[in-house]
Amino acid sequence: MLIHEKIAAQLPSWRERVTRLARDYGEIVIGEVTIAQVYGGMREVRSLVTDVSFVDPETGIKLRGLSVPEVLKKLPRPRGAKTPYVGGLFYLLLVGEIPSRAEAETVEAEWARRAEVPDHVFKMLKAMPRETPAMTLLSQAVLALQGGSVFARMYQEGMKKDAYWEAALEDALDLTAKLPLLAAFIYRMKYFGETKKLRSNPRQDYGTNFARLMGVPDRKSYAELARLFFILHSDHESGNASAHATHLVGSTLSDAYYAFSGGLNALAGPLHGLATQEAVKWLLSVLDTFGGVPGRDELYKFAWDTLNDGRVIPGYGHAVLRVPDPRFIAQLEFARARFPDDDLLRLAGLVYEVVPQVLKEQGKAKNPAPNVDAISGTLQYHYGVREFDFYTVLFGVGRALGVTANLVWARALGQPIERPKSLTTAMLEEAAKT
Repeated sequence: MLIHEKIAAQLPSWRERVTRLARDYGEIVIGEVTIAQVYGGMREVRSLVTDVSFVDPETGIKLRGLSVPEVLKKLPRPRGAKTPYVGGLFYLLLVGEIPSRAEAETVEAEWARRAEVPDHVFKMLKAMPRETPAMTLLSQAVLALQGGSVFARMYQEGMKKDAYWEAALEDALDLTAKLPLLAAFIYRMKYFGETKKLRSNPRQDYGTNFARLMGVPDRKSYAELARLFFILHSDHESGNASAHATHLVGSTLSDAYYAFSGGLNALAGPLHGLATQEAVKWLLSVLDTFGGVPGRDELYKFAWDTLNDGRVIPGYGHAVLRVPDPRFIAQLEFARARFPDDDLLRLAGLVYEVVPQVLKEQGKAKNPAPNVDAISGTLQYHYGVREFDFYTVLFGVGRALGVTANLVWARALGQPIERPKSLTTAMLEEAAKT
């Protein structure tokens, strides 16, 4: 397999780098932990390592060192398409190099070969109550696939440590191959009562397959969005909740299915993956209040009323970024090129012009600029995907690309089980006296 060969060729030098750092420079201090960080959710505690992505406060997410505009420009595209192959992005995350068209298509072909979902998974999903949350269904489906884990089987057979990454790669490819089909089946079953088994088309790329499986009206255009959405949501360092949960579970040598289910469960939390739907709800409340897109002054007052009422404006502000999220900009440009007259899009653009100024005047937000969630749901809404709790499922499909790439490299470099040390409140009080 091409990706296997590429990673195998890199591993000797990578392992030497990691060994040398730990052996010769292990005592070097790279940060200090404060009491505020201990009580503040370990914010900015520098204790994880990943070369797959990095969030630069001034330029946004870097995927293997490349900015979002660079990634979207350099990755190969399906013929006649405007957005790149998702397989090319997965190749980049795993290998660290921009693939050729043929290399990206090799990943797409691997996914096509591995995309079939076992019947017992569909049976399990159909047996669940109709009111079961979409994210619960996806997490359960991922766990239902665990019986096919190559890593779990090979570990039981006595696999050597230096082969862990190879088995993890097999699981990563198998899992990511099946997620679009699972997500689409959950969508059509939960919201439309359709229970017919879905199948992938091996002649279609990841995004085109997903658009067809979802059954949206404008499939060609939605396929472009699907590719963009999955690429933009793929990774966000190892410290965000879904990535960290996946890493933590995986550090126990649980396989990709167990680990990613944990990541999905973290993503389902209101403080992580629900911002997209909250942003759309807020935009719709503005349209409803004014009977359409308001004027600039009306929106300015509405934004202040929202804040003065003790509520937040969803999609604005970011824990790390100090500039508009490039993922927001990429989606805004995508939408303006395709449906510039859409009222929800026009409002999202106006909010981008007005709300940052309001937040600056309020003085509480460190970064008043929009993040990716400020517009992601707007694009889905335009294409008819208006079941808000499904947006997190879409997020999960994209996020799988980054967290499984990280999992492969964690096993390749022998990263240990994660076990931070806890302190008591009395210990912190004692430390505060010094």
